Amino acid sequence: MSTRVAKPKTGRPRGAGSFDSEVATVVGDVIRKNRLAAGISQETLADMANVGRSYCGSVERGESQPTLFVVLKMAAALEIEGHTLVRQVEHALARRRFKGATKPKRS
Repeated sequence: MSTRVAKPKTGRPRGAGSFDSEVATVVGDVIRKNRLAAGISQETLADMANVGRSYCGSVERGESQPTLFVVLKMAAALEIEGHTLVRQVEHALARRRFKGATKPKRS
């Protein structure tokens, strides 16, 4: 009698709420900005990062939230260090979140 071991499921579990549209949008904006500054097409970036072209577009539009591994692959393809790309995302998020904040009134 042979016993089959179930293959583990990949991806996010059904109903998981770990997608953050604000973060996904900012990550996409930062990647697009760096790609355009490098003068390469979305297709070229996807090929260099070894990800699908449609997925690359989905990331840039903020429809997909890439894993750290994908972010690092895209950073390498853009010839920048991963921490630099992550720091750009952090700064963009901070600017976005505090842009609408009002300064406290002085008494």
